[in-house]
Amino acid sequence: MKAIRRFTVRPVLPAPLRPLSDLARNLRWSWHTETRDLFQSVDPEGWAASGNDPVRLLGSVSPGRLAELAEDRRFLRRLTAVAGDLGDYVGGDRWYQEHSAELPAAVAYFSPEFGITAALPQYSGGLGILAGDHLKAASDLGVPLIGVGLLYRHGYFRQTLSRDGWQQEHYPVLDPNELPLALLKEPDGTPTQVSLALPGGRSLHARVWLAQVGRVPLLMLDSDVEENDLGERGVTDRLYGGGSEHRLLQEMLLGIGGVRAVRTYCRLTGHPEPEVFHTNEGHAGFLGLERIAELCAEGLDFDPALEAVRAGTVFTTHTPVPAGIDRFDRELVAHHFGPAAELPTIEVGRILQLGMETYPGGEPNLFNMAVMGLRLGQRANGVSLLHGNVSREMFSGLWPGFDPDEVPITSVTNGVHAPTWVAPEVFRLGARQIGVQRTEDAMTVGGSDRWDAVAEIPDQDIWELRRNLREQLVAEVRERLRASWRQRGAGTAELGWIDGVLDPDVLTIGFARRVPSYKRLTLMLRDRDRLMDLLLHPERPIQIVVAGKAHPADDGGKRLVQELVRFADDPRVRHRIVFLPDYGMAMAQKLYPGCDIWLNNPLRPLEACGTSGMKAALNGCLNLSVLDGWWDEWFQPDFGWAIPTADGTGTDPDHRDDVEAAALYDLLEQRVTPRFYERGQDGLPDRWIEMVRQTLTLLGPKVLAGRMVREYVERLYTPAAHAHRAMTPDAARELAGWKTRVRSAWHGVTVDHVETTTATPTAELGSTLSLRVRVGLGELGPDDVEVQAVSGRVDSQDRIADAATVPLKPVGGPDTEGRWLYEGPLALDRTGPYGYTVRILPAHRLLASGAELGLVAVPSEGVGEGAGVLLR
Repeated sequence: MKAIRRFTVRPVLPAPLRPLSDLARNLRWSWHTETRDLFQSVDPEGWAASGNDPVRLLGSVSPGRLAELAEDRRFLRRLTAVAGDLGDYVGGDRWYQEHSAELPAAVAYFSPEFGITAALPQYSGGLGILAGDHLKAASDLGVPLIGVGLLYRHGYFRQTLSRDGWQQEHYPVLDPNELPLALLKEPDGTPTQVSLALPGGRSLHARVWLAQVGRVPLLMLDSDVEENDLGERGVTDRLYGGGSEHRLLQEMLLGIGGVRAVRTYCRLTGHPEPEVFHTNEGHAGFLGLERIAELCAEGLDFDPALEAVRAGTVFTTHTPVPAGIDRFDRELVAHHFGPAAELPTIEVGRILQLGMETYPGGEPNLFNMAVMGLRLGQRANGVSLLHGNVSREMFSGLWPGFDPDEVPITSVTNGVHAPTWVAPEVFRLGARQIGVQRTEDAMTVGGSDRWDAVAEIPDQDIWELRRNLREQLVAEVRERLRASWRQRGAGTAELGWIDGVLDPDVLTIGFARRVPSYKRLTLMLRDRDRLMDLLLHPERPIQIVVAGKAHPADDGGKRLVQELVRFADDPRVRHRIVFLPDYGMAMAQKLYPGCDIWLNNPLRPLEACGTSGMKAALNGCLNLSVLDGWWDEWFQPDFGWAIPTADGTGTDPDHRDDVEAAALYDLLEQRVTPRFYERGQDGLPDRWIEMVRQTLTLLGPKVLAGRMVREYVERLYTPAAHAHRAMTPDAARELAGWKTRVRSAWHGVTVDHVETTTATPTAELGSTLSLRVRVGLGELGPDDVEVQAVSGRVDSQDRIADAATVPLKPVGGPDTEGRWLYEGPLALDRTGPYGYTVRILPAHRLLASGAELGLVAVPSEGVGEGAGVLLR
C-alpha cells in the first residue's frame, strides 16, 4: 500500500551530541574534511547509505548507537574540536574583516540555481555550481554575502538510460524537512512569507527556507504552500521547467520576492542591509524593479529611483549566445505588472522600456532579461576575458556610436572552490609540504601567483598520487556502470564484463558537462576507426569516461547522448569508453581527480568560461581543450594542449567538425599518449609529471574561487558600494535631471573644426602635436561634456585600434557664434600608420563610464585635415 504522507521520525540527540545537529545544518561540512570524517565515524554504513548527507544520517542512526557515542570520550573530544572550529570559522575575522570600512556593509547575490552539495540538488550545470562556489568562497573570505534563490521541489531531473541508450528523466519530490534547511520564522514562531500580486486579484505566496553555507545565509523561496492555489503552488516545481508564463513567474518570485525576503531576513536577524545587489545572469533582473518601487514609496520619482538602483547593482552575464537569454513577449510582461498586478505604482510602459530590444537587430516585441539587467546595473561583467569581448560585441547595440571594446562590460574570470573540488589525497600532499593551515589558506584566500612548494614534492609521490586517484575512479566507474546497466534492464549474469572496465594504468580522459549541441559531445566519434585505434592501441591505449545531461526538451541533445552510449556499448571498446548517467556533484568530485586529461571541445567562442577544466587542473589533471573561455586566457604548453580550431565565419559546420576532430586525434596520437607512456631513467614519465607540477604551481592559484570573489569585491562590489553611498536622494534627482537635459539637448552637440600644429603627413616618434578643436555645445556647457582626442594605430580603412584618449581643455568662453575652443597635446608615442579623431561625451561626476548614456558626437566628413598622421 502507498502512504498518503511521509515524514522523517528523528531520534532525540543526547545532550553531549547536540553539536552534531548544528554541524549538520551548516553546509560547511560539504567542503570541510574533518566534519565529514566525524559524521562518517558515527555510522560508516549509514553514511554511505545517506549519500554522505549528515541530516539524513542523523535521521536514521539508531538510539543505541547514539547512546554509545554519548559515552565515547574520544568521539566527544573530536566533536568538541570540530564544533569549536566551526565556531571560530563563523565568528572570527577573515580576509574581508582585515580591510577598511570602505568595503560594502553587505552584498545580496541572486541566482536561479545554487550547487552547494549533492545533498541539496538545486542546480543543473555550470551556472549553479559557479554560484555555489561563489557563496563558499565568500564565506571563506568573510564577505558579508546573502544568497537568494528558489527552492525547487523536484530540483533538476535525475537521468537514467533506456536499454537502447535514450535519456529518461525522473523528478523525485524533495521534502525540505529532510534537507539541510530551516524555515525562516517570525518572532512569534510563524513561518515568514513573501507575496506577489497576480492579475485577477490573486496572489503568489512563498515561504523562505534558510541554508547556512558557512558564514553565508542562502534564502530559498518556496511556493508550495497551502495558501496558494494549485497553479501557484507549482511555480517553484522544477528548475528551468514549464512554459513562458511559468518561467516569468519564477523570475518575478526570484527577483521581486527575493528582495522582500532579504529585507525580512535583515529585519529578523539584524544582518546589515545590502549596499550592493549582484544579479547572476538575467533571471533575477526583476530585483531592480522592486528596489525602484521601494524608493518610489519613499518619495523619489521613477528616474531618480532608477539612478539610485543602478549605482549599487552589478550584473553578470554568463551566456555568449542570444539564444541562451530568457526573452518574454511584451504583452505577457505587461499583463503581470501595473495597477491590477505587481508593482502597481510603476507605470507599465517604464517597466517595458527597461527590457525591450530597442536597438538595430533587436526584436521590438520581446522583453529581454539580460538587456534589463544591463540597463538596471551600472556595472556589468562577463566571466572570462574572451567572454567579455563576446559580450561587448553581443550587447553593443545598447551603446550606439561606441566601438565594442568601449562598451562598459568588463570581465571577471570564474574560479572554482578548491576545498570542494580538490581530492583529500591532493590536499594531504600539500599539507605534508607546508602544513594544513597554509594549504587551507592557499586554496581559499589565495593571493599568490605561484604555489612554489609544489616544486619540492618528489616525482615518485606525484606519480603515486595520480595512480591512486585513477584507481579510485576505476572502482567508482565500475560501481556506477553496474547500477546503470541494471536500470537498463540487464541481469547480473550479463554484467561480468564490467569487472574489466577501465585499467588504473591506462591514460584516462574525462569529458563531462551539459549536452547542448555547441559543446559537441560526439566530436570524438567523428572518425570512429581512429578513435578505436586510440582506445585499443597495443602499447599506448587511452580510456574515456563521459557523462552529461541533455535538457529534457532538447531531443537533439538526447540523440547525441544516445549516439555516444551506443558506441560505448560496443563489446569491442566497452572496457575502454563508458558513459555514466546522472552526472552531478557527487560523481564530479570523483571524476575530476581521477582523470589524466580533461577534454573540452566546444564551438569557439560559445563557451563563456567552462570551469570543469579548472577543477580537474587543481587535482593535477592536464587540459586538452579548444582555446575558449578560461583556457583561451591562461593556456600554456606547460599545462596541456590547445586543439586548433577552424572558426572562420564562412566555414561549413561539418567541415569544421572534421578538421577539429582530426586535430584532436593528431594531438592524442602524436603528443599526448607518447608523453604519458614514455619513461625516464627512473622508470617514471618525468615529462608528464613535470606538466602536472607546472599545472599545480602556476595554474592552481589562478583558478580559485577565492581569487574570483576578491576580484568581485575589489573591482565591482566596492565601487558599486561607493556609488550607492554617493547616490543620496538629492544626488539621484540631480543625475536623473541632468541625463534628461543632456539627452534632449544632444542633437545640438557638434565637432565643427579640428586642426593641428603640423600639416605634413609624417612626424617624428616622440614629438607632440597641439590640437585645436572648435565645438558646438548647443544648450549644454563645458561642465556637461568631455572633449577627447582619440588616437592610435590605424588600419587600411583608417579605423583606430588600441585607442588612447586624452581630454582636451576649453580655452576661454564661447565665441560670437556660441562655439567653444578646446586645446590639448597629442603625444606621438608609437611608430607606423597612426591616426586620431576627436569626440564629445557626456560627463558627470556620478557616471561610472563616459559611454553610460550611449551618446557620442564625432566629426562629420571634411571637418578634419585628413586621415591622420603617418609616423616614421
